[in-house]
Amino acid sequence: MALFKISYFSNSLAKEMEMEVILPQKTENTPDWSQDLLSDLPVLYLLHGMGGNENNWLRRTRFERLIRNTALAVVIPNGDLSWYNNTTYGLKYFDALAIDLPKIVHEFFPQISQNPDKNFIAGASMGGYGAFKTALATKQFGYAASLSGALLGIENKELRTFRDAEYWHGVFGDQFENPKNNLLELAQRKIKNIDEIPKLFAWCGKEDFLFEDNENLVNDFKNIGINIDYRVNEGTHDWYYWDQQIETVLEWLPIDYIKEERLS
Repeated sequence: MALFKISYFSNSLAKEMEMEVILPQKTENTPDWSQDLLSDLPVLYLLHGMGGNENNWLRRTRFERLIRNTALAVVIPNGDLSWYNNTTYGLKYFDALAIDLPKIVHEFFPQISQNPDKNFIAGASMGGYGAFKTALATKQFGYAASLSGALLGIENKELRTFRDAEYWHGVFGDQFENPKNNLLELAQRKIKNIDEIPKLFAWCGKEDFLFEDNENLVNDFKNIGINIDYRVNEGTHDWYYWDQQIETVLEWLPIDYIKEERLS
């Protein structure tokens, strides 16, 4: 595979931004990859959590090794501390990352598919919220996965202790009085508009401080008729578990995921 570290200009933010892009490369380990396959690649947008950046998934997990024999493009953008929202102080991160970025990626790499059925988005913690929000607020993504997602935003009291009130107001405004920041509201809007609902996957560890939030939103989704593949087991809010569960996401996605050879 090839790894690109890219600095690009975001018109929505009027600033330089960074992303990492992984592209599959045909080698002796993948002799059956056809030109048709490599010219219409499925793509996974992978979002980091609060306090992270575009390097986290490659530095803290086995992700790069896991996909080395799979025909999948991966885009890992820097979402800063934005929660992938348009902030109240004028920085439009949602516009930049949810709307503009797929267009920019396709301009740079036209072999990456624009078909929603081949566009996937996933993330951990803040990135789990961002993945669900982006998939529910746009028509770009057919599949979205959340690992330990902060799915109720700042309704979680423990989460609110991580930063001061000014910060939270900056990224969320008046919280869920703004339906654009409420995942349940976004899902209900899709149903009302008869829009296709993306396939959803969520995992959370039972010992995670966000576990109850995940349980509540999953139940709310099911109550309005949204099918979600929801899985739980032992785990805390930690990269150790996200490293394990990102492989579960790869297995869940509609791709020909080739697992690495293991003796046990």
